[in-house]
Amino acid sequence: MKRHVVRTADGSTSIHLPEWNESYHSKHGAIQEAQHVFIKNGLDLFQNQFLSILEIGFGTGLNAFITLLEAPKRQLTIQYTGVEAYPVLAEEWQHMNYVAELQAEDQAPLFEQMHNSAWEQEIAITPVFSLCKHQQRIQDIANQDQFNLIYFDAFGYRVQPELWSDEIFKRMYAALKPNGVLVTYAATGAVRRSMLAAGFSVEKLAGPPGKREMLRATKHL
Repeated sequence: MKRHVVRTADGSTSIHLPEWNESYHSKHGAIQEAQHVFIKNGLDLFQNQFLSILEIGFGTGLNAFITLLEAPKRQLTIQYTGVEAYPVLAEEWQHMNYVAELQAEDQAPLFEQMHNSAWEQEIAITPVFSLCKHQQRIQDIANQDQFNLIYFDAFGYRVQPELWSDEIFKRMYAALKPNGVLVTYAATGAVRRSMLAAGFSVEKLAGPPGKREMLRATKHL
């Protein structure tokens, strides 16, 4: 499937799949979406602790890179696991402008290291941030009680409804520790019902720019 680098409304880049008319990030702003959905409504729930994060859809590395930058501000030590079935190519991630847009030029080698690091191995990127990337389908995730936080950033329900099913969210529920949290940009009724069927408590929250709502699901035990 063809993939093209595009610029979103906040100036940050993304990848667009014309066959699906689908992008890796919101056309209204890749960085704005990541900061609102995954940082403000996910990472900000945690302070001064060890945190295990699972990202569904490692993609361009944007969510992981922002999390790396934000971890020291919250005194977090993060073990980050990224799952991606179809890794982006070097010529694609090298055209992402996140380092410049986030004014993190001194951290550019870390963004490169995240992409160049070996798959299926845990790598210490900084003293407080380790990364393990798995080339894996979401349907094959079988972790149990491992993660505090899940960034669920799969392609949208419109193009891949199978990634938003009861079965998938049951796998996400099992992968979370008690009181673990899942956040996603999605807010459709079908997605919410699948989360509830899996056992989650679900909140509707204000969405990022260009989107009215998003969902946050919690594993209450």
